[in-house]
Amino acid sequence: MSKSGKAIIFSAPSGSGKTTIVRHLLKKYPDLGFSISATTRSKRPNETDREDYYFLSIKDFEGKIKANEFVEWEQVYEGLYYGTLKEEVERIWGEGRHVVFDVDVVGGLNLKKYFGDRGLAIFVRVPNMETLRHRLESRKTETEESLAKRLEKAEYELSFEKKFDATVVNDQLEEAYVEAENRVRKFIDK
Repeated sequence: MSKSGKAIIFSAPSGSGKTTIVRHLLKKYPDLGFSISATTRSKRPNETDREDYYFLSIKDFEGKIKANEFVEWEQVYEGLYYGTLKEEVERIWGEGRHVVFDVDVVGGLNLKKYFGDRGLAIFVRVPNMETLRHRLESRKTETEESLAKRLEKAEYELSFEKKFDATVVNDQLEEAYVEAENRVRKFIDK
């Protein structure tokens, strides 16, 4: 891995608003570059391969695991993989930018372990589970079964909050933006 560049890791239970915060930071700061994750999940209608995710078959993903091409990866559910490709991090650092990750909690902790002091791990959470339920329902992408799975996983993920370098509570989005901006700039500038 390159010796220049830093890693800013945003993790949260699904529906907490981490992607919204990350998109805001990417628009505001041109020295940040978004790390596109790889996944085996199906592409949603509004998603584009190599922009939203690298959509891979299970066979291709498992081949890249064997070839040690990931910084981190995990099997979230049976047959559902997510991971960060080493070449993606190198691409962004090669452009002279700092890499920003939008990953789940386990991925975030794995990335922090990998990058050490070169990485800032920020946990994004909503004020309570009822807010999270409402946000997930308003997406209209979840079945009752998948919603229940996501809420159960969120309860579990919340137990890891203290392992992150910082927490941003996304209750009022504008306030969450400012807090995230301040934490990221302070980390990059030190």
